[in-house]
Amino acid sequence: VPSYYSQRLAALTPGFSGADIANVCNEAALFAARTEEAQVTMDHFEAAIDRIIGGLEKKNKVISKLQRRTVAYHEAGHAVAGWFLEHTEPLLKVTIVPRGTAALGFAQYIPNENLLMTKEQLFDMTCMTLGGRAAEKVLIGAISTGAQDDLEKVTKMTYDQVAVYGFSEKVGLLSFPQREDSFETSKPYSSETGAIIDNEVREWVNKAYERTIQLI
Repeated sequence: VPSYYSQRLAALTPGFSGADIANVCNEAALFAARTEEAQVTMDHFEAAIDRIIGGLEKKNKVISKLQRRTVAYHEAGHAVAGWFLEHTEPLLKVTIVPRGTAALGFAQYIPNENLLMTKEQLFDMTCMTLGGRAAEKVLIGAISTGAQDDLEKVTKMTYDQVAVYGFSEKVGLLSFPQREDSFETSKPYSSETGAIIDNEVREWVNKAYERTIQLI
């Protein structure tokens, strides 16, 4: 049992600091105390990790059956896409329980420790990120605003591939990194190059979305 505990808890807490782990232990002990149990079990530890990652569970939050169904399909879409794609981060847990920082649920993955990423790896990760929107489209026949954060991630990931990493043959071996601390309004390339970048990003995202639709 101790060996299982250590392996399971290590998998559930990637990137946690010593203080974070101490917080998990304290929260787990509180969960056990609330139910008047003599021992802290894995269920208590997992509940504590969920609370620290996602915030307090909103038990009084009322969600309609349609919304809950939509969220379930959305999160399942990420999970299924990630399961069948070779180069994605392993899924640890998916939930549709509303929490403080996850209003409609969340999925937890083991972070990728690769320092270098290939075009194929990033394409798979793009498809997994689009899995929620694709699942809504295929299984419900309608899309929701739930994919906003996913689309932001996909947009940035794809722009980086095209305009920063030199993965696009049409743009070439050029790199135009976005500097967050820069106040410059002008871009270091022409409007023609900007149009090529935009078209490439749109084409790559559409290709990933179509692949994910077929996968779902």
